[in-house]
Amino acid sequence: MTSDTGLRVQAEQLRDLCQRAFDRLGVALQDARITADVLVAADLRGISSHGVGHLRRYVRGLQTGVMIARPAEQLVSPLGLGGVTQSATTAVIDAGGGMGPPVAWRAMQRAIEMARASGVGFVAVRNSNHFGIAGYYAMMALEHDCIGLTMTNANAFVVPTFGRNALLSTNAIALAAPADQERPFVLDMSTTAAAYGKLEIYDRLEKPIPLGWATDEHGMATDDPHRVLENLSRRAGGGLLPLGGEGELLGGHKGYGLGLMVNILCGLLAGAAYADLAYPKTPDGKPLPANIGHFFGAWRIDAFRPVQEFRAAMDDLQRRLKNAPKAEGHDRIYIHGEKEYENTERHLREGIPLDPKVVTDLQAVARELKIESDLEWLFDK
Repeated sequence: MTSDTGLRVQAEQLRDLCQRAFDRLGVALQDARITADVLVAADLRGISSHGVGHLRRYVRGLQTGVMIARPAEQLVSPLGLGGVTQSATTAVIDAGGGMGPPVAWRAMQRAIEMARASGVGFVAVRNSNHFGIAGYYAMMALEHDCIGLTMTNANAFVVPTFGRNALLSTNAIALAAPADQERPFVLDMSTTAAAYGKLEIYDRLEKPIPLGWATDEHGMATDDPHRVLENLSRRAGGGLLPLGGEGELLGGHKGYGLGLMVNILCGLLAGAAYADLAYPKTPDGKPLPANIGHFFGAWRIDAFRPVQEFRAAMDDLQRRLKNAPKAEGHDRIYIHGEKEYENTERHLREGIPLDPKVVTDLQAVARELKIESDLEWLFDK
């Protein structure tokens, strides 16, 4: 969801802006490029809740030291491996407190390399930060005839089923699988009824959120995104609801369970923070390293069956769904990732739509970091 203002910007312009900002803050060139590409990829795919509107978050993190510009990223040696830093199919990376996208990109690359050599590969990451859209990394496996899996935990914004206070995060899950003639399947979802970033968008647009997305400080459903965001910032109670909403009637306990599953793999297994232990603060409110955890997996398809057979079966599955009878009032059944691919094609052709408040914030970042030169497109808006 974004406001229809007519403001459209080319993807390369946004990448350039983000990369300049990271460069000014001392981030290594490759890491700056990766992070800029991840942020812009979200906007291209129409997931503006995780796009360049988050640049300020990364800038602030680097300025305060919550995110380290040039972290001492390293492989961790689990005790069970007797000093060996990885097995043929598993590894753990300590991100050194750096930005999430660079270590996530390298972790997924490592998982893919393991899968190509041994059939499967799994990499857990600790001591990291926000890494953008999970689907970006899962999709990296597609060109290698692999299925990709990505998960991450985050800040505690989600109330458990029957709870009042936020203890879990939105805990994103993404899985990507290649097809043949059809587009790849790309599931990219949070384990909540709505992502935190969507509340930010509704708040910017001063629109009410649907009931069933979040609760107020009393644990009651609310349509006021500003109230929810304020309560979360002050830890005053309430928060986002798990997928399925309140209680158990519509399966809220299942979304709660999925969130716990992600937290176990990304937090407990990786040795990262979990539940409300992520994003800690000092007694006087100063932010400490977030210690976010991620989990990455890759499966080589031909370790299970011939790749072309799998791709043909993926085509058949999608066509069976898309050609099925439609519900009254609907003329199309979508496959996960289809809307995002179409958004990307349109945004590459027409430009990425930006909310005016995002433009204002990007202008403020550019001025603050003194990178205004050659950014006429930004300041003419």
